[in-house]
Amino acid sequence: MSKREILRIANCSGYYGDRLSAAREMVEGGPIDVLTGDYLAELTMLILAKSRQRKPGTGYATTFLTQMEQVLGTCLDRGIKIVTNAGGLNPAGLAAELGLLSERLGLRPRIAHIEGDDLLDRIPELQQDGHPLANLSTAQTLAAAGVHPVTANAYLGGWGITAALRGGADIVVCPRVTDASLVVGPAAWAFDWQLDDWDRLAGAVVAGHVIECGAQATGGNYSFFDELPWRGPLGYPIAEIAADGSSVITKHPGTGGAVTVETVTAQVLYETAAPDYLNPDVIARFDTVELSDAGPDRVRISGTRGLPAPETSKVCINYHGGYRSSATFVLTGLNIEAKADFVTRALDQALGGLDTFGEADVRLLRTDRADADSAPGAEARLKVTLKDPDEGRVGRPFFNAIGDFGMGGYPGMWIDQADRAASAYGVYWPALVPASVLNPEVVFADGPRLPVPAPPLKAYDGYRATAPTANTPTTDETVPAPLGSVAGARSGDKGGDANVGFWARTDDGYAWLRSCLDVEAFRNLLTEATGLAIDRYELPNLRALNFVVHGLLGDGVAASTRPDPQAKGLGEYLRSRQVEIPRRLLTTEAVR
Repeated sequence: MSKREILRIANCSGYYGDRLSAAREMVEGGPIDVLTGDYLAELTMLILAKSRQRKPGTGYATTFLTQMEQVLGTCLDRGIKIVTNAGGLNPAGLAAELGLLSERLGLRPRIAHIEGDDLLDRIPELQQDGHPLANLSTAQTLAAAGVHPVTANAYLGGWGITAALRGGADIVVCPRVTDASLVVGPAAWAFDWQLDDWDRLAGAVVAGHVIECGAQATGGNYSFFDELPWRGPLGYPIAEIAADGSSVITKHPGTGGAVTVETVTAQVLYETAAPDYLNPDVIARFDTVELSDAGPDRVRISGTRGLPAPETSKVCINYHGGYRSSATFVLTGLNIEAKADFVTRALDQALGGLDTFGEADVRLLRTDRADADSAPGAEARLKVTLKDPDEGRVGRPFFNAIGDFGMGGYPGMWIDQADRAASAYGVYWPALVPASVLNPEVVFADGPRLPVPAPPLKAYDGYRATAPTANTPTTDETVPAPLGSVAGARSGDKGGDANVGFWARTDDGYAWLRSCLDVEAFRNLLTEATGLAIDRYELPNLRALNFVVHGLLGDGVAASTRPDPQAKGLGEYLRSRQVEIPRRLLTTEAVR
């Protein structure tokens, strides 16, 4: 291909269900070279499995077809490549549907899809060969758990995308590739990177990580959202990749939101753990990432260093966990705890003991206040969730038990929500397999099949943090104030774990944050974390700290009974907690 200085890669989807018009907005809003869309998450694979069960032949993100009907002709006219992981569990099926859509539109794109991630049918073979598929959180082997997976997909890298584009593909339909691969693959194609171009590849991983969640890079989920201009729906991000792996994150002119060093910082921290960010193609060292202002709505990412790809690949396994149902009781006025206790005892008696279920989660959510000036202000809620392998024990029996004491309940009793039938839930099981057992291929609709090159691998022995300098306790005058007065936060889920990344707005703020917010202080702020392991990582280039709370989300979003099962609001909750902050950091100049 011809030499180029910049490759403009646009994102039009951060999840399955994102804004349908985004693809058209990105194609028509300004020049781009590649249109990408991320549709997959651990939960999405389970959703697609249920979809395929209801309607065989599906198992992919059907909304992608709607988006392609709107933009495919324009993309072909302008030479815009399309790369997506909307293939989900059935990339061949989506590729075939794209072929039919193209025929109806009178278009002739060259379509390729990637195979080799699906390990479901290979599980017995892998176990027989000595690969235990042990849970990364518990170390329990899959065989010992005695469960029956419904999905098992390895995270592939970007080289399959590169091979497809080198083979002339206009559209590349991916299965379960890593989110960042949607940027790594096209970048390696455009600049003819080699398998061991670690720093360049690592830079593309960071850019891909930033734009993978769509509008989260342009002001979505941003702690200081009230400082951003409001121009309607947020625009979607574009990564302008350079040949050396550096990039500029931007968006189309005139679209909503903003791209600033802080909006990008927030997204860099999202859903990460140790600063070594493992991908199938490279390990990107997030502690080397440097962000700088490159103009209005333009942030440069540079300095990223990479390490050889690890010898293992992560596998996303989901299995059917059982059934659950829930009910929410509204408790009003006085004696809230006594009313909650009444409900718990009544259900325990009516159902033969809550401890006989697979899990009974009872949560009293106190939103009431004394002498409230409105009825809603005096309300608390008791949420009861029952889970069991036997569908017949939850659902209707639970609903009937509530009805049995409905007129003989606590004073002011009313029900905000109660499930009449049980719903099935799945459990996420993360595991590792040797990368060498994977054999991905590129399949073109017109027949050819291409092997995917494998990068050189190296055993990974874990993140090695540099020794921190000694913390010096502040001697400044302090006052109680919300942590969010001087720090932003972005939180999210990694299976059953939750991460919270904090960044300071000034160098002085970071010096204080780093010295005062250790694991013990974090645990004091998050009382839910009692008894849970917590990791803490420093990212001084970003003026940031990242905390990982292991096990906070149980068996992952699909099985979690926590009100915020993906920990989306966790960071904002912690920003609201009062801590002792130096008065000098609370001036307008210090926090802006």
